[in-house]
Amino acid sequence: MKYYLVAGEASGDLHGANLMKELKERDPKAEFRFFGGDLMLAEGGTLVKHYADMAFMGFIEVVANLPAIFKNLSLCKQDITAWQPDVLILIDFPGFNLKIADFAKKNGLMVCYYISPKVWAWNQKRVLKIKKVVDHMFCILPFEVDFYKQWGMDVDYIGNPLLDAIAAFEPDVNFFESNHLPKKKIIALLPGSRKQEISYLLPDMLKVTEQFPQHQFVIAGAPSFNKEFYNQFLSDKNIPIVFNATYDLLNNADAAIVASGTATLEAALFNVPQVVVYKGNNISITIARMVVKIKYISLVNLIMDSLVVKELIQQDCNPQNISAELDLIINDKDYRAAMLSNYDKLDERMGKPGASAKAAALIIKYASKK
Repeated sequence: MKYYLVAGEASGDLHGANLMKELKERDPKAEFRFFGGDLMLAEGGTLVKHYADMAFMGFIEVVANLPAIFKNLSLCKQDITAWQPDVLILIDFPGFNLKIADFAKKNGLMVCYYISPKVWAWNQKRVLKIKKVVDHMFCILPFEVDFYKQWGMDVDYIGNPLLDAIAAFEPDVNFFESNHLPKKKIIALLPGSRKQEISYLLPDMLKVTEQFPQHQFVIAGAPSFNKEFYNQFLSDKNIPIVFNATYDLLNNADAAIVASGTATLEAALFNVPQVVVYKGNNISITIARMVVKIKYISLVNLIMDSLVVKELIQQDCNPQNISAELDLIINDKDYRAAMLSNYDKLDERMGKPGASAKAAALIIKYASKK
């Protein structure tokens, strides 16, 4: 069968690649065409548009980039029409993908949505739109099933694909040597994968590095950027950057400063004590605070429905607060132990790997019944 996938972020690229791998195992004649990234490209098929040209963060930033967004939407619709896939698989990225779902549904295509949009966070009435334009929704967070039921929509809960990615991870036993790092405890810096969030967060992260001389700081470089991009923030600081090695970095980290997003859950699943940070355009954050209806922003806290990891947002996201929290998770044994104990409870709640395989089997099953 012909599968068209649309992922607009680094996490979507990761999950899309794992899904493609499982689809190929079950459908030897699988053909792929997609909006995505390097990981999906490694699985074969044709990359139409890289997510690096698509990921815009915040209300103001989205408005400023509307011409590019409309151009990408037009390209996607034209390419889907020309290729005529058997099934369209949309991966998170709701601002873009729900428009593509609407278009595809009107043109008679089967629409599978892999990784539900976070409609439970704000503007919940979007579920009514989803019911009309999505044939099959695959959820990865346990509480999403009950949420959709409240709106009269049946969904498939498949577990979390991050567990698949972590289960498939093979540690680099020579990580320190491979990246020319001294044998010294690591504090990992994960400033995100979008240009805007890196620009907002990395400077504050770097301002705390001198306060922890017993540790070395290492930046997890996003695959869509190069070393020169990060160097503009480093000035005279000698902070190493590792690319395509985030899991190895977390696997060797003593603590981490993490941009809110998928990486917060990854850090927790690697048992790395962390402080979660988020900062953006002031107007965008003000709008978000008015419309978002959730207590927490990090996946760890959302899944556990409690404050497991500290969240420093906007004005609170500053070097002084980051440093204070980092000091606690490194040097306060009881505080650190409590966080790690909550990580154990998170592991239990997350379940076992197999999300990508379940999703692939269901997609083929549903597409075969068309």
